[in-house]
Amino acid sequence: MNGGVTILAIESSCDETSAAVCRDGKILSNIIASQEVHRHYGGVVPELASRAHMEHIVPVVDAALPAAGTSRSDLSAIAFTQAPGLIGSLLVGAQFARSLSLALDIPLIAVHHMQAHVLANLIADERPDFPFLCLTVSGGHTQIVRCDSPLQLQVLGETIDDAAGEAFDKTAKLLGLPYPGGPLVDQYARHGNPRRFAFPEPQIPGLDFSFSGLKTSILYFLRNAGRSMVFKEQFLATEEEQQAFIRDNLPDICASVQHRIVTILLHKLKKAVLQTGIRTVCLAGGVSANSGLRHAFFEMGAANGWKTYVPAFEYCTDNAAMIALTGYYKYLAGEFAGADAVPSARGGWG
Repeated sequence: MNGGVTILAIESSCDETSAAVCRDGKILSNIIASQEVHRHYGGVVPELASRAHMEHIVPVVDAALPAAGTSRSDLSAIAFTQAPGLIGSLLVGAQFARSLSLALDIPLIAVHHMQAHVLANLIADERPDFPFLCLTVSGGHTQIVRCDSPLQLQVLGETIDDAAGEAFDKTAKLLGLPYPGGPLVDQYARHGNPRRFAFPEPQIPGLDFSFSGLKTSILYFLRNAGRSMVFKEQFLATEEEQQAFIRDNLPDICASVQHRIVTILLHKLKKAVLQTGIRTVCLAGGVSANSGLRHAFFEMGAANGWKTYVPAFEYCTDNAAMIALTGYYKYLAGEFAGADAVPSARGGWG
């Protein structure tokens, strides 16, 4: 192996077990093991997720090292996701990383999952210049982040209740789509009319987001079989009427819901650009894989003269490559964790 800083990273925040190797800022491998068991339950079951991580973590590490052309003796440090996420899942990754760092007598690096999503935009050779803004959209988080350097990030706005990814998943569940439903909403939306049904846009001041009201309006829209978006006893349809309405209008419903979620996100992003004057803008997070969001993001960027960036699909969803790259920058800055480092389900920045 050539010399340099080589980081092995572990990602286990939810239901993806991933290991990656980064050398001097370049990703050499990124192995991901998905957990199919959750499909039977319509969502992630925390206990089953942590058990699956215990089964997958050694195989993904054993695959990531040779794929990168390296071995454990070549490693400079071990990075792991410390927060946020499912606490049982995080514990599996944290314990493995801590044990390996002690066994190899190399530093341990704790990484914040949301910071890593932002820095996923630095993986590609064509990367944004600092400073840049990043709209980070995932199943559990929605944020606008200002990034002045890899380790200087500031949250300018975030959701005050539910995340955009939750709105997609809740819609899919109400429509009777199987888990994971968010990508299916995207697929149906490609064949629908995004302006067929006009869902409301919440009026939240500043750069913060809210999606709980939109979720409620979708709920009653479907329960009323399209006649109203509010609770009215005289409008509530029978279950047969609801199912018939969904069946006959599924692409248009998906397209209209997706259109509203995307416009909520991009209206706030445009506001952040105007407030900061920063015209280099990125997307990140699992929902950035949504084709409707990507298309609208690039379209808005072109219309406003922004420089726009989105990570490759494999770096949008949860992955260890983004943990490895963040760990690399923290290694250069000497930001190491102690052997007593513990994960946190809702840990903040820093």
